[in-house]
Amino acid sequence: MPTTLITGASGGIGEAFARELAANKNELVIVARSEDKLNQLASQLQEQHKIRVEVIVKDLTAQSATQEVFETVQSKGIAVDTLINNAGFGDYGEFAQTDGERQIKMVQLNIIALMDLTHKFLPQMQQRRSGNIINVSSIAGFQPIPYLSVYAATKAFVLSFSESLWAENRQYGVRVLVVCPGPTETNFFEEANFPSSFTGKTSKVSTPEEVVRSTLKALEEDKSTVVSAGTLGKIIVNMPRFLPRETLVNILEKQFKA
Repeated sequence: MPTTLITGASGGIGEAFARELAANKNELVIVARSEDKLNQLASQLQEQHKIRVEVIVKDLTAQSATQEVFETVQSKGIAVDTLINNAGFGDYGEFAQTDGERQIKMVQLNIIALMDLTHKFLPQMQQRRSGNIINVSSIAGFQPIPYLSVYAATKAFVLSFSESLWAENRQYGVRVLVVCPGPTETNFFEEANFPSSFTGKTSKVSTPEEVVRSTLKALEEDKSTVVSAGTLGKIIVNMPRFLPRETLVNILEKQFKA
């Protein structure tokens, strides 16, 4: 059986990936901070699908966390066929007024952990001349977003980084895909501290399961990028092609201001 490692697997899109891939007879390594949620998910999937599920409880905002995840996987003799870098979070507000430590942790999780895990597992995939890496970005990565400045910037990194790796690794038989969801039925808005006045400005257009299905379909088609956000989301990601950047950012500032 192939083995998939998923970060941020305790809920939302990460959990949906775990459930879908378990049903497709992937063995799993699931990583997140929440031990109880991971153990409950692992027990369910092992019972339902008769697969092996390894649980790694780790806060990936810690500097040594990615090395510890890698060493744990190596010590268990697990070959990771698919790496899904899903863990991430956002934070709403004017940058100057936000918690600076939280912004640093966001960069650590959304960028550094994703980059480092990719750097650790990719050479093994190249040597085997097979493997998949799925990085979760966002439609926010296609343009700057006031009041989500750091989050949007981290997702722009993920988008650019992943598309570059897609081109570099085709010669090795390794597929790299970046998925850019739009608003999705997860706890993102609550975790990002969006004000209650923002409710209703953004409709939830996708379920985590829809995001996962569109992602796995795009992976099979060897695409570099998939926007899983419906028609409106696809319009949004193309707006930077047609509007001056100052105009676009002014529009977004009004849209995202509480």
